[in-house]
Amino acid sequence: MTRTTNARIAGFTFLLYIAAGITSLVVWGKASGGDDIVARLTSIAQHPGAVGATVLLLLVQAFSALVLGVTLFALTCDVDRDLATLGMVCRIVEGVIGGAGIASTPALVALAGAAGESASDPAATHVLAAHLLRGEGTLTATFFAVGSLLFSWLLVRGRLIPVAMAWLGVIASALLVLVLPLQLAGFLHGIVTQIVWAPMLAFEVPLGVWLMVKGVRNPSGNE
Repeated sequence: MTRTTNARIAGFTFLLYIAAGITSLVVWGKASGGDDIVARLTSIAQHPGAVGATVLLLLVQAFSALVLGVTLFALTCDVDRDLATLGMVCRIVEGVIGGAGIASTPALVALAGAAGESASDPAATHVLAAHLLRGEGTLTATFFAVGSLLFSWLLVRGRLIPVAMAWLGVIASALLVLVLPLQLAGFLHGIVTQIVWAPMLAFEVPLGVWLMVKGVRNPSGNE
């Protein structure tokens, strides 16, 4: 594919990924709301359609990560092929890990049904449900952050997009690379783990629009 085509696909996929991610959080939040494990399982049992929608949205996100890995590699490999390859691998791993975890979502529907009946081992059901309901995507997000940092740095080096926009991507990605491992290790909790995503959102939305409308410059900096 041409650079223009790759840029447009990447821009559209950025926006699709963001839309699917935010929507899945809203839909899943409504489907699994409750004050404790029992209440959340009851809610899930009553909203199988929302659970199914969440699965589809998670699939969109997993495939979006794969598409972004390939298209961003194509756009940045002339700047530094080794770093672009590593960035692509990180985004592919992100998609694979995210996709592998999708099966736990519909499994909660079956578990909720079992919990509503006379489960043979209520304690085990409770523990399993607590594990599946954690929704731990920090490992996936860590690979996303590293891939984003590498590609953002290549966008800066190649001056493929406006420099200020590219540097925002580097800063937003580096912030996540610092925070997410601490969150994964259990050293960081609370609202800071949510606020830290704001710079990334401020970077990726304009980037997606820019890539769709303007594309990328040649690595030399010429249009």
